[in-house]
Amino acid sequence: MITCCNLLCGCVAVWLATRGAFVYAFLFILTGALFDFFDGFAARRLGVSGPLGIQMDSLADDITFGLAPSMMQFCYLLPLIGWWSIAALLMAAFSALRLGKFNIDERQTTSFIGLPTPANALFWGGITSMPFSMTTPTGHLDWIPWLLLGLSLVSCYLLVSELPMLSFKFHNLTWRDNSSRYICLIGCAVIVVFCIIRALQYDRMEFVLFSGTGCILWYVLYNLILHFSPSRKG
Repeated sequence: MITCCNLLCGCVAVWLATRGAFVYAFLFILTGALFDFFDGFAARRLGVSGPLGIQMDSLADDITFGLAPSMMQFCYLLPLIGWWSIAALLMAAFSALRLGKFNIDERQTTSFIGLPTPANALFWGGITSMPFSMTTPTGHLDWIPWLLLGLSLVSCYLLVSELPMLSFKFHNLTWRDNSSRYICLIGCAVIVVFCIIRALQYDRMEFVLFSGTGCILWYVLYNLILHFSPSRKG
């Protein structure tokens, strides 16, 4: 039942995206993320976890974290670049592929391989929550929508890439065993505080939601640093 609530949140987010209500669509995605967090916990506590739950979880996630952000991106770009924006819907397909790979990949028990679908949804939800006029304070820039469309293709690649990414499953709270996780979380906290300050300055809630984009951008960059650092290779 909790998993279905996640799926329904994704359906509402898709409907809101088609009406241009991107902020509310993003809030429903965030609500779906809460249901996604608690469904597995509740199933384990109640002793009712099973293969049906695993399949339902992936189906719900593809709607809430795959189709919904893809539709938000498509509807956001459609007035700007026309039907070229349909390429943004590729993220829904690649999200499904990423979820399918996750279900059968035994390497992803303690970390992720590729960008998790909720992280991708958080990134695009933050961007589309910002009115386009706010993303170009110096005036209309024709290349910005094309940049966003290109970034959606980058997201498709990251979803199915072999890039190792941190999971925030803590087995203990020691700095020694979790230093990378703590550093990543500290960076996210700084970004969130900065966006809250900006939101208070301009009285615009969109800046708070945009913190999700900043956090995921930092998360990806930090994982790239970890992956390509000499100490990691050593």
